[in-house]
Amino acid sequence: MPTRIALMGCGTWGRHILRDLRFLDCEVSVVARSDASVARATEGGAAQVVPTLGELGPVDGIVIATPEPAHAAHVRAALSMGVPVFCEKPLTVDPSSALQLAREAPDRLFVMDKWRYHPGVEALRDVARSGELGGVVGLRCVRLGWGSAHPTSDSTWHLLVHDLAISIEILGKLAEPVSAVGEVVDGQIHGIRGHLGSDPWVSVEVSSAHAERRRELSLICEGGVAWLRSPEATTIEFSREIGGEIHTREVGADMPLLRELRAFTEHLEGGPPPRSSAAEGAAVVAAVGRMRELAGLPSGSPETDGR
Repeated sequence: MPTRIALMGCGTWGRHILRDLRFLDCEVSVVARSDASVARATEGGAAQVVPTLGELGPVDGIVIATPEPAHAAHVRAALSMGVPVFCEKPLTVDPSSALQLAREAPDRLFVMDKWRYHPGVEALRDVARSGELGGVVGLRCVRLGWGSAHPTSDSTWHLLVHDLAISIEILGKLAEPVSAVGEVVDGQIHGIRGHLGSDPWVSVEVSSAHAERRRELSLICEGGVAWLRSPEATTIEFSREIGGEIHTREVGADMPLLRELRAFTEHLEGGPPPRSSAAEGAAVVAAVGRMRELAGLPSGSPETDGR
């Protein structure tokens, strides 16, 4: 029998999740309420579309792809079904609710941090952990663009969380936030710049008010620098001295979303769990909250139950 997945939400991103789950031969039932989401689910080949979880039949796992402020309520509802739950990042937009959920379901709740499955990020992780460029000094993450496709939350919740998860994948841990400066335009939060840890340090900069779209990662080591120029790059580049010869290394072009969904479906069949645990997801939410506090921004966002 095919793996039976319930997908909560089928918005702009949820339709891609539906596509990839169907590519993995899953039987997908979509929980959606809005006319647009119902239409996307139907067009995407959902086995059924229902307005509530209670109207579903038996499922093997649940994927949550609703707006960020609704995650806490939807995770609680999904956990009541007694099956593993895979929630799009961030786990919630409030540190206390994220910690509570992680404590309630430490082995059954996981977070979709697709960048942890990016071949370029994995390659930088391997460089960091192998020591081929010496000890790690720091990690610089830049994520800039103009405008946002997430009207229900600001860039700290849909951009910063990516880089914090990346730092876990590359460095093996999440450093403590040290400083942060907010980017507020006309009363709206558009970005944040900050530093975490010291040995190694992590530098992050995210913005939705930047004219140029940039997604860059730089791993600074004692014996050289390695970097990923963009999400579309199929190589990482590195040099053993500043201004020296630049070398490239192929990393492949596997799609991170498909890879993380495959990890979840294989877990439902008895395989290892996805990479981002509930505890790590809660730690990322706490770090975002702390950085917002250091920057003088509100620590969380209003949670809702809409979709």
